[in-house]
Amino acid sequence: MVTKRNQLLPELISFIESLSEPRILVDLEYRILAANRPYREHYSPNDSVVGRYCYEVSHHYSVPCDQAGESCPRRAALASKHAERVLHVHHTPRGEEHVQVELNPVRDATGELTFLVERMQSLPTARASVSAQGLVGKAQAFLAMLQLVARVAPTDTAVLLLGETGTGKEMVARAIHESSRRAHAPFVAVDCSGLSETLFESELFGHEKGAFTGASARKIGLVEAASGGTLFLDEVGDIPLGQQVKLLRLLETGAYRRVGGVQPLRADFRLVAATHRDLKHMMRQETFRSDLYYRISAYPIHLPTLRERREDIPLLADSLLSRVCPERPLKLDDEARRLVAAYDFPGNVRELRNILERASLLADGDRIAPEHLPCEVVGRTLIAAAHPADSDSTLRAGERRALAEALVAHDGNRRSLAQALGISERTLYRKLAAFGLSDRR
Repeated sequence: MVTKRNQLLPELISFIESLSEPRILVDLEYRILAANRPYREHYSPNDSVVGRYCYEVSHHYSVPCDQAGESCPRRAALASKHAERVLHVHHTPRGEEHVQVELNPVRDATGELTFLVERMQSLPTARASVSAQGLVGKAQAFLAMLQLVARVAPTDTAVLLLGETGTGKEMVARAIHESSRRAHAPFVAVDCSGLSETLFESELFGHEKGAFTGASARKIGLVEAASGGTLFLDEVGDIPLGQQVKLLRLLETGAYRRVGGVQPLRADFRLVAATHRDLKHMMRQETFRSDLYYRISAYPIHLPTLRERREDIPLLADSLLSRVCPERPLKLDDEARRLVAAYDFPGNVRELRNILERASLLADGDRIAPEHLPCEVVGRTLIAAAHPADSDSTLRAGERRALAEALVAHDGNRRSLAQALGISERTLYRKLAAFGLSDRR
């Protein structure tokens, strides 16, 4: 057996060295026996990994992944006797990265398992450390979602993104597009909640000159604009029932006509749809067509709320601060970080971004403190503990001061301030009036 194993080893080393993707050869005790050039260049340009354990190189663990609470493809591959894939967070020369690991068992001539070949593929659309762009996170719920994204992205399968408002459905849709073979073509996003029944067909399919009053020229539709790329239908649950059949016909036949036109046109796009609604309940209520649901939900992906990935909140907060305030090295102080991490965020990532943008306007230095956070994050209990004799008046005075400073920072522009605070102009007007700040000056 030893002889057969020794005869197989040089052949495997030569084989992985000929491959263009990062590969390592591992024995059954997790020890790395060889690493090809792409692996060395991408994951270990300065040090040799041969002779070291794979879990020590990739994770800095002292024990195998499954003993450290991670899912280990080795155990799954030994049980299934075929290739297994898993998404891990690996330490690399560029910091922590999301890496998809594919493990392939290798058998000798007698059929006995002798080696494992690992293929590594970093995901360019997600980050496991602070980043000024893209998806960010490394909580288990986030990794489970990201693994589904990585599997479906290279295909043309229709994807349905499900999750609460503010969980980042458009960003996930863009990540799917950017990791697909259609990445070179357009990504076209359509907010279906903003389309009335009369506008839906014209916006989606376009119209010919003279098709209706005001159609002074031919206009291409969003389906045509997305040709070769990805069409993202956001809030697909808001499409009027009467128009759902037209979308279904497009998806089933791959053909459409512009409004007022007679020439059939061919559609060429990959569909990604999203909604925060319960489409199955809507089907039972007969407000969403069941045939359309089954056509768009071939591959559903649940996007976790911030409550489901609470450990990602500090990482997301630092990343979002680098986006909303790129010119300042702004950070949360320890107490503000604790308060933000403890908040439930009913508005999810969108609410976190709004809170941090507002806080960045109120903070003069390089630190965001609790007094720069809204009362729903800080909580009345913290204010009452600091000012037990007059907590209500203290809260009101603090809110007035913060609002006044923000109004000055926006040069009295209510629309700009309302957008920064994530509230409507009407709500802002009422708050300003209640604090005696309604005068623009």
